[in-house]
Amino acid sequence: MVISQTPLRVSFVGGGTDLKSFYRLEDGMVLSTAIDKYVYVIVKGRFDEKIYINYSIKEIVDDVSEVKHDLVREAMKKTGVVRGVEITTLADIPSEGSGLGSSSSVTVGLLNALYNYAGIQVTSERIAKEACEIEIDICNKPIGKQDQYIAAYGGINKIIFHPDESVSVSSLPVFNSSLLRLGSNLLLYYTNKTRSADTILAKQKKSTDDKRDILRSMRNLVPKLEEFLVDGKFDKLGVLLHENWLLKKSLVSTISSSDIDKIYQQAIEAGALGGKLCGAGGGGFLLLYVPKTKHDAVRSVLKDYRELPFMLDPYGSRIIFNVRSYSIK
Repeated sequence: MVISQTPLRVSFVGGGTDLKSFYRLEDGMVLSTAIDKYVYVIVKGRFDEKIYINYSIKEIVDDVSEVKHDLVREAMKKTGVVRGVEITTLADIPSEGSGLGSSSSVTVGLLNALYNYAGIQVTSERIAKEACEIEIDICNKPIGKQDQYIAAYGGINKIIFHPDESVSVSSLPVFNSSLLRLGSNLLLYYTNKTRSADTILAKQKKSTDDKRDILRSMRNLVPKLEEFLVDGKFDKLGVLLHENWLLKKSLVSTISSSDIDKIYQQAIEAGALGGKLCGAGGGGFLLLYVPKTKHDAVRSVLKDYRELPFMLDPYGSRIIFNVRSYSIK
């Protein structure tokens, strides 16, 4: 049996420039962090040749081509683990419409667990690259590349997406004590709204050329934020989150709504320095940067919304259990 643990993520600035419609002509760039909420993938050998898949439903099939869960099916094909196995996925939060990159964390976690089950050691770069291939090229999801890379690498990273499809990952030298201080000023609230990221991102892809100047402005916030975080000027994160959110909202009308704008404004008036919806927008989780002295005030005005306590995670996808019981068939 093999169990992988893969972090979810929050993206700070630059999101949208990781879409191919942007980076095919010029570098895209984001700054993201992994958080201590996870997707778990369990892979266990079976005595027979059947394939069992357990998630929100249970699948029992004889051939990998019959697997309905597209990410599981393609990860099995990619790793060569195609029979006599039981695969279970679990998550700390519901994956549908969270905005925390859970779909890509599932893909990364599947590849990591299945490769280890097969006795193959692979790099974070390879896992991230193959997760992108599965989601974007094979499953035709209209998403970008940042989620797969931050899930595979973990930590706080500046990630650059080049026109030739190569990706550069630079870990920010923010030490443990600083991570705790930075993370303690970040709050996550569920907006009580779910949304289809694919729908929003499809619209965003179509409008990329018309919105390229806005996306460039979002990308250009990355080196500014990198400098502030390395220098320990964490309150500047709130300011840049706010600037990024205003830019992001202008990309597609459905990224925000009057209800979400109201929640955000209440938080700002209570002392938050800035924030943004995680992921594509439209719903899911709202990330806020709030100095500690203002936590009580913000929590008071957002008492009708569920808070998700979290901290930043320095680790990417990793194997937390590995005991062999059956040989690969």
